[in-house]
Amino acid sequence: MFSGVGIICFAASYAVALAMEVSRLLFRSGVRGAVMLGFAGAGLLAHTAFLYYRAAKTSGAPLSSEQDWYLVAAWVLVVVYLYLVYYHPQTSFGLFLLPLVLGLIGAGRYFAHAQPFAREPASKAWGMIHAISIVLTTVSVLVGFAAGLMYFIHVRQLKRKLPPARGLRLPSLEWLQQTNSRAIVVSLLTLGVGVLSGIILVHYRQAGGRLPWYDPVVLGTMLMFGWLLLAAVGGALYRPARAGRRVAYLTLVNFVFLVIALAVGLLLSTQHGGPRNEGEGTSTSSVESRKAEGGARGFRVQGSGFREGSMNDECRMQNAEYIIHHSSFHLPSTVYHLPSTVYRLPSIVYRLPPTAPGGPA
Repeated sequence: MFSGVGIICFAASYAVALAMEVSRLLFRSGVRGAVMLGFAGAGLLAHTAFLYYRAAKTSGAPLSSEQDWYLVAAWVLVVVYLYLVYYHPQTSFGLFLLPLVLGLIGAGRYFAHAQPFAREPASKAWGMIHAISIVLTTVSVLVGFAAGLMYFIHVRQLKRKLPPARGLRLPSLEWLQQTNSRAIVVSLLTLGVGVLSGIILVHYRQAGGRLPWYDPVVLGTMLMFGWLLLAAVGGALYRPARAGRRVAYLTLVNFVFLVIALAVGLLLSTQHGGPRNEGEGTSTSSVESRKAEGGARGFRVQGSGFREGSMNDECRMQNAEYIIHHSSFHLPSTVYHLPSTVYRLPSIVYRLPPTAPGGPA
């Protein structure tokens, strides 16, 4: 319950900050900037407290689940947003970054798994490097996507000689072009570190076997890395006069590849990440098997107490039926939904042999 309430709290704060950004297009206000930063800062504070609670509470590797990964990526993107707004208070960065933040939070809340991965001391350092590098790759691609959208909007205004929309102030084309180029380079470098650390991490895995090269997440990551490499080389070869528009197109395509890679990890079956900690997940196969074993054991214990005698046997049989159907051990239907002819056996079947002479009474 705390997980859902915590996510709703800081997501609502970011949504209010986004609404304040949108209100820039409608009217002017002298206190809007402070209110907007206040809600965004409060959301970041609650976001940080929530992640700290998750890291301290988990019995597996801290912040290692898919849901934690999305929430950490959203946290980093909010930090980038606050940094940009602090140094460029009149620029509408929130219109482009905050929807991406809410998208990451929504994907983590409703689609990602919450089970943390198991602790493996040998791979703990490389796992942290791998996770951080992939988070930075995601954030850099999203920042480049937002800068690319702002670039095309600005170019459209200049080509058609349109006055800037009220409240929509964008950075210069030079600044946006530099941001796009740097976003491509940073995403390429961080994803390269992520791929390298992932290869090393596979060799440290102690359970679950090796990760196959044809795993959907592996294929999606390698495809994205190859595209980023081509985008970086292509962006470096463009002439300066035409580089801005082409690089902006590349950042938009980078975003498409990122969405595909994230969708593959969320929707397709994958072995990426190794074994998960069963203590906090939703997987209940081992728990159900233990419950079934305990229920069968209870059936055998109760059955062993049957003795001969019409009235006592009938009472014990009814008690056994009650225990079978109302026990806390939830046996599969094939175990406890037995026909009455099976567990209402004639007394000759479960009558115990007579006690040997001289034996215990």
